[in-house]
Amino acid sequence: MAPTKKISLSEEELIRKLKSQDTMAIQALYDMYSGALLGVISRVIQQTEVAEDLLQETFIKIWNSADSYDSSKGRLFTWMMNIARNLSIDKLRSKDFKNSTKNQDIENNVDFIDTQREVTFNADVLGLKEMVTALKPDLNKVLDMVYFKGYTHVEAAEELNLPLGTVKTRIRMAIMELRKHFN
Repeated sequence: MAPTKKISLSEEELIRKLKSQDTMAIQALYDMYSGALLGVISRVIQQTEVAEDLLQETFIKIWNSADSYDSSKGRLFTWMMNIARNLSIDKLRSKDFKNSTKNQDIENNVDFIDTQREVTFNADVLGLKEMVTALKPDLNKVLDMVYFKGYTHVEAAEELNLPLGTVKTRIRMAIMELRKHFN
């Protein structure tokens, strides 16, 4: 894929092309101002992924509302910056954004709690390794790969040359066998 050529237009030309829905204008605006607009957004929204999504939304809104730009009220960049800032503030105030920041991933919380309390999981101390090795070899192998070596179910299936369903069944059977030791 050939690199895209940077487009350089005067502000008046950009405005004219943008209002006539010329894609060259939005490309030029993106090349010229995306970094600055991302900076504006990032001051309001700290999550990189959300900020990048908002940058895209900003350019879509610029494209869709180009007719509403009035050069007598300010420069093009100021108008675009206000769009970026307003979208960011709207996102920050939105209910779904507030909820997503409250609902952190459970694994992150568990890891955080473990590091705060210096908790470590040692299967040998619990005697779990001995219980797993006492299982049938096919069940032992699957549990060892998934729970002690960090394989995913798919990776374990590929490594053992077994269907994914068989791996999952063996894990379920192994866990049922282990439960007998705790009842």
